[in-house]
Amino acid sequence: MSGPGLGPGREPEAESGPGADELVPGVEVEVEVGPVAHGGHCVARHEGRVLFVRHAIPGERVRARITEGGPGDRFVRADAIKILRADSHRVAPPCRYAGPGGCGGCDLQHVEIGHQRTLKGQVVAEQLSRLAGVERDVVVEALDDEGGLGYRTRVELAVGTAEAPEGAATPVLGLRRHRSHEIVPVATCAIADPRVDEGVRESHQDAVTEPEELAGLAALDVVAAAGEADTVVVEVPGDADGRPLPTPPLPLTELVPAGDGRREARVDARGFWQVHRDAPRAFVEAVLEAAAVAPGERVLDLYAGVGLLSGPLAQATGEGGQLVAVESDRRAGGHLRENLADLPQALAVTARVDEALGVSGRRSGRGGGRGGGGRSGGRARRGGASSPLLPPSADVVVLDPPRSGAGREVVEALLRLRPRRVVYVACDPAALARDTRYLRERGAELVGLRALDAFPMTHHVECVATFAPSP
Repeated sequence: MSGPGLGPGREPEAESGPGADELVPGVEVEVEVGPVAHGGHCVARHEGRVLFVRHAIPGERVRARITEGGPGDRFVRADAIKILRADSHRVAPPCRYAGPGGCGGCDLQHVEIGHQRTLKGQVVAEQLSRLAGVERDVVVEALDDEGGLGYRTRVELAVGTAEAPEGAATPVLGLRRHRSHEIVPVATCAIADPRVDEGVRESHQDAVTEPEELAGLAALDVVAAAGEADTVVVEVPGDADGRPLPTPPLPLTELVPAGDGRREARVDARGFWQVHRDAPRAFVEAVLEAAAVAPGERVLDLYAGVGLLSGPLAQATGEGGQLVAVESDRRAGGHLRENLADLPQALAVTARVDEALGVSGRRSGRGGGRGGGGRSGGRARRGGASSPLLPPSADVVVLDPPRSGAGREVVEALLRLRPRRVVYVACDPAALARDTRYLRERGAELVGLRALDAFPMTHHVECVATFAPSP
């Protein structure tokens, strides 16, 4: 029996105690921790049953408490609640809210920061090997954060209610537990940029002194945009069930590296933007290096968001070249047009990527690329003609699809444009590996890969993969 994402390594030994069918929430077992897996956990086994264990490190022996799953499930989830034999890379979490039963935002605070990156590299390498047949060592690069803390420029605080001792419901402001709607009240966030953390602390204090101000809200977004002097706190209304409702536009100014200076980019306070303060620089530099755009070339930027990469790519083409950026979300698309307005060689197209390429998707939903636009990955079928605004060919294609990936049909459609280079920005190693397989099946080989630690203390990692299609 195996679960998804099982990495290489020796099989943990079976342990005595409860039988495999007795592993239900609340039961505790001692296990040897096996390899790291995609998703912020490690793999262990008990009586032949697979456990996905959080707060552990490969090679440790732990007491694990089952948190989810039961008889008939392919695997169960568990938390390491006691470390019986610690790995040398284990450290005390820097945040008091981290750990079993705490805030679910960080998966790896118990791991020394350098080893966090080693484990993430192993996950990317294992996914590429297992899903794409690519054998490659992966080194995860650090950005400018100090030890993985104080980097996040956007934090969303959830609003809920809790039962007071006298039985009355009181408002709660904080972050959710792992895989739960339950809210952990927090007064500070260790991974937040200092300006954002100040906003978190002030919001927490306001919730304590004036809880009535939280009535009718689903969340508070605390945002420190690079081009703004002040931190912004956005009140997000909720419906009768507490689910977030749309908010009015609140454009903020972010800054994008451009040549020897920086370009301004407008983005909604609740729109998609890379949360690590150094990510815009790191991503732009990595993509420009991978794309190697020459003046006069034609570049297609798919899932463009508000244009984090579009502006620098357009500048690289020069006035004699062309940049076509495609984004499905209308609000993000509006900012994309605004952000490219000073570049005559740039064109912004508001459309779903699959439909723009002449592929009709069967699924839709909120995407996870640079713009939070419609999902264009997954199963699809060949539809009508592609958008007349898209060129018949492209020298370079850049894509940053949602977490589900681009999908086979989109990959095939973009390769029909006969690009000399495809640059794929990925937030999910498994989706990247699946799409790498589709690209390789169509004759495009992986010729470059950089992994960037844009989310320290969590299992997330960003990759910039470069493909060279066959002529």
